[in-house]
Amino acid sequence: MPGAKASVLAQFNAPLTLREFPLPSQLEPGAALVHTEMAGICGTDVHLWKGQLPISLPVILGHETVGRIERLGEGLERDRAGHPLKIGDRVTWTSTISCGECYYCKVKRQPTRCPERRAYGIGQRCDHPPHLLGGYAEFHYLRPRTNIFKIPDDLATEAVIGAGCALITAIHGLERICVESASDAAADEGAGKMPVLPSLWRDSVVVQGAGPVGIASLAVARSAGARQVIVIGGPSHRLEMARRFGADHTIDLGEMHEANSRIDAVRRLTGGYGADVVLECVGLPGAVAEGMEMCRDGGKYLVLGHYCDAGTVAFNPHVITRKQLQVFGSWSSEPRHLGVALAFLQATSKVFPFAETVTHRFPLERANEALMATANWQSAKSVIVPSFK
Repeated sequence: MPGAKASVLAQFNAPLTLREFPLPSQLEPGAALVHTEMAGICGTDVHLWKGQLPISLPVILGHETVGRIERLGEGLERDRAGHPLKIGDRVTWTSTISCGECYYCKVKRQPTRCPERRAYGIGQRCDHPPHLLGGYAEFHYLRPRTNIFKIPDDLATEAVIGAGCALITAIHGLERICVESASDAAADEGAGKMPVLPSLWRDSVVVQGAGPVGIASLAVARSAGARQVIVIGGPSHRLEMARRFGADHTIDLGEMHEANSRIDAVRRLTGGYGADVVLECVGLPGAVAEGMEMCRDGGKYLVLGHYCDAGTVAFNPHVITRKQLQVFGSWSSEPRHLGVALAFLQATSKVFPFAETVTHRFPLERANEALMATANWQSAKSVIVPSFK
């Protein structure tokens, strides 16, 4: 039986190892086998590699993946949007599968909190069949009930991977802070309609962080009608990318070292009041207390970047009370957000150059270099291309 190569995380804080796994002889009804075209290196992959999120090993990392359908299981005929599927179609998929029947899935309509939810490249071990459950591999097995989306022919693979899970994370997070938008989105999905982006009409927005989540949040905020977007981060090449994505102002952490100076700069740029909305997209605990001070009175603060546990930080709850802040958290994304993201990328490809964020390509054999390039902020987006030579 032919095999497929994969780069495996077998031990935290250790190099990934190249292994070969057998391809499945049969597919479950509703499953699919996909030939990997490109897999993104997410910041979460770096955290997993360093052991900062408790997962069971060994795992094939990679939860941002595009591939072409190699085989279809019985009964799998259409993608989540209703488009027919066939061998050779270029597809992407949500990284997680929820049960659809529990309290959070069915009653509260928050499937990201499903206790049975499992993620490809994170919560799926590779030492048991079907093995190939992450993107750092030549092939990827998609279990039944995976939310598969066919990619439009005019949408580049690099754009889909460049946006990665950052874009769907940003869409979900901004939907969370716009309560009416979140309610409408759930209702639209229930009625079979595709929800649209939330509205930040005429809001001033601060984005803390210029990495993939920060850049995606900038793009979504700009498209959602924000009148002003300020991005805080570094290094300089990331801030240059932020300006290309429409940031009105950037604040370089390498030049403005003190938190109070950055807070004062935001207030000056927002007429002395602070921002209507501040989006934490950096994953550093200290950014949270700083970001709350950047909000205007009655503003909104969204904690979006803390997918992994980076530790605690001291802050004064009086700031929340005194400012009458609304503080939100958002975890990952829901299937509908991938549909919105693909439509967004297709409609805005000339405005937001997500494809150009893919700056470093690596073969499977050099997956460790890909992780290091991301960990050291050397790349805008590193990717693994199994066929890359």
